[in-house]
Amino acid sequence: MPASYAYLGPEGTFTEVALRTLPEAATRELVPYVSVQSALDAVRAGEAEAAFVPIENSVEGGITTTLDELVAGAPLMIYREVLLSITFALLVRPGTKLSDIKTVSAHPAAQPQVRNWLKKHLPDAHWESAASNADAARLVQEGQYDAAFAGEFAAARYGLEALETGIHDAENAQTRFVLVGRPARPAAPTGADKTSIVLWQRDDHPGGLRDLLGEFATRGINLMLLQSRPTGAGIGNYCFCIDAEGHISDRRVADALMGLKRICLQVRYLGSYPRADVRPGDVQPPRLGTSDDEFMAAADWVARCQDGRF
Repeated sequence: MPASYAYLGPEGTFTEVALRTLPEAATRELVPYVSVQSALDAVRAGEAEAAFVPIENSVEGGITTTLDELVAGAPLMIYREVLLSITFALLVRPGTKLSDIKTVSAHPAAQPQVRNWLKKHLPDAHWESAASNADAARLVQEGQYDAAFAGEFAAARYGLEALETGIHDAENAQTRFVLVGRPARPAAPTGADKTSIVLWQRDDHPGGLRDLLGEFATRGINLMLLQSRPTGAGIGNYCFCIDAEGHISDRRVADALMGLKRICLQVRYLGSYPRADVRPGDVQPPRLGTSDDEFMAAADWVARCQDGRF
């Protein structure tokens, strides 16, 4: 496999900044791609070892482009995640004043994070979406738009200046990024892990979602993300993207996945990987009756009953 990581480009994106926080990034060639889809397809085609893409932000939730790409196509697997605090700068060509701005651009995920600022300061500006925030900066450099919402660090890369900085509608906004590769054995559990899956119901019936969630609840597994995505098979047909606490090697998580496999039309495993928000020592212990030792003791008891040794 090529020793390269694909990422949502061009150079100067928040994605690139987050990627460079991974120690292994220093030993890889970092290759920008024009879209999330093209970065992930590079992994599927064997052109890159892994892809680094945004998957969730704390303002709008899941990044639908990334979720949909992981739901469809050849299977891929998440190996790492990174959280990055996000604040925007309004980048313009030198000499541009706020009153000169008629058009602004950024990635669609940025719009909900600056909507109120835009309404207050540039109420008449027309919004144009770009493939990434850095690409919006490039388009401003080329004269297609008047301003871009991007990281302040992108200004020098594109010959722009930051007219305003520290722009955000929500305090402490963060974006979550993931390192995605081809399927392989997941890394060993750390004690502070997350497991991602996609579920498809067999049929639409009352309590169907409750049945799925019950597989987690009865085993004391907390969910960190639950987002429905259309399957493309018609109105009302959805699959469910889920992040759950724990690792597939944890008995309670493995047991839940087996339960889901029995009742779902399809289950796609997207990986078990270290959480970026907590350290292993800070994770709460499993709920009573759901630890690995308790699962093993219960299985041993059933085996003894089957052997007449109770």
